[in-house]
Amino acid sequence: MSALKKEFKSKISPQLYKDLGLDNVMAVPKIEKITLNMGVGESVRDKKILEHAKSDMQALSAQKPFVTKARQSIAGFKVREGWPIGCKVTLRGERMYDFLTRLVNVVLPRVRDFRGLNPKSFDGNCNYSFGIKEEIVVPEISFDKIDVIRGLDVVISTSTSDDSHALALLKQFSFPFKEK
Repeated sequence: MSALKKEFKSKISPQLYKDLGLDNVMAVPKIEKITLNMGVGESVRDKKILEHAKSDMQALSAQKPFVTKARQSIAGFKVREGWPIGCKVTLRGERMYDFLTRLVNVVLPRVRDFRGLNPKSFDGNCNYSFGIKEEIVVPEISFDKIDVIRGLDVVISTSTSDDSHALALLKQFSFPFKEK
């Protein structure tokens, strides 16, 4: 069991139960999954770009990525339905907690001109989303081996139905949010 999961069970969960004034221990919010997405629209012209993106995604998540395909044809972007345009990974369990530890302690502090995450980036369904503009802040990706600097989307899905509870959960996990 990862250290962050042990900390969640022993410290964070009881603290949230008390702070949020919940009636049931099972109502304590949890992080269910983390989804990483890398859009690579330029892979339409060159298939090697998608392979490089997949290898980068696999290096940072320790899991084989799923290739996403276009749902519809868009003439302006020269994309047809069914063409590969990106890759994504869904992390759960131990890999999720390991990635979360690296994200908060290593990746976010390495982001250039980082002033904190926006606390209003919830989607109304208690999922928190943010983007990382440069994948080179992830230590598993070697700067010498990348061909192009790409971005990365991170979506953290929680089990609660209230955005304020989800924000309290992420604050307990030491997410660096901007102060008002």
